[in-house]
Amino acid sequence: MSIRSVLIEDILSNRENLRSLLSRHCPQVELIGEADGVESGLRLLANTQPDLVFLDVRLPDGTGFDLLEQSQKRNFALIFVTAFDEYALKAFQLNALDYLMKPIDYKLLKKSVEKVALLENLSDENRRLRNLVTNLKNTDEDKRLALPMEDRTEFIELKQIVYCESENNYTRFHLADGRIILIARTLKKFELALQDSGFIRVHNSFIVRIKSIKSISRRDGGYMILSNDRQIPISRNRKEKVFRHLID
Repeated sequence: MSIRSVLIEDILSNRENLRSLLSRHCPQVELIGEADGVESGLRLLANTQPDLVFLDVRLPDGTGFDLLEQSQKRNFALIFVTAFDEYALKAFQLNALDYLMKPIDYKLLKKSVEKVALLENLSDENRRLRNLVTNLKNTDEDKRLALPMEDRTEFIELKQIVYCESENNYTRFHLADGRIILIARTLKKFELALQDSGFIRVHNSFIVRIKSIKSISRRDGGYMILSNDRQIPISRNRKEKVFRHLID
């Protein structure tokens, strides 16, 4: 079954490159239209109703985020295509959305398209899009993090997270209500999403929410006590940065 897709990218050479990569490596993708900005993209979405949208972040008349906010319908899968943009990458990570960095690696493109092809329905994907749009309007305190699980995506408010703990290739989220959620992603995957949102990496195994810290000590190598009374060590190589950020 073909995946009806559109490209929204302002630079013609980038559209041509992506078009060529899709033709060579993703034969299941049927391109049904292209646009070069927010306004033209909105018209394209309304007229074509695609299954999949390849969307650039920076457009001449706005951003890909502006387009999503203004779109009446978001019943499509989405793959962002972007040059390095820390703000954008953080937004993608918070919402567990797929993205491709320019220049595009065809192997990563194939993987992204294959994930879309495996979607049984778009309801989970659309919840992520709605969460992205909501997060863009909210302060960090009110933002939610999308946690992809085997059978669903769970959305948790950042203010509910006490700390995150690394467990090999998994991350445990310890929440204020006592729940623990285990996610099959490394702690590093969440670091970008959570940094500058009231969290700090204090150890190779721990990221903590700053407002959950009850006390901090330089004794015994350095540690902190959190709101759930858990004692978290501060690693030697992060100690000075942590103390400078929090109390100096």
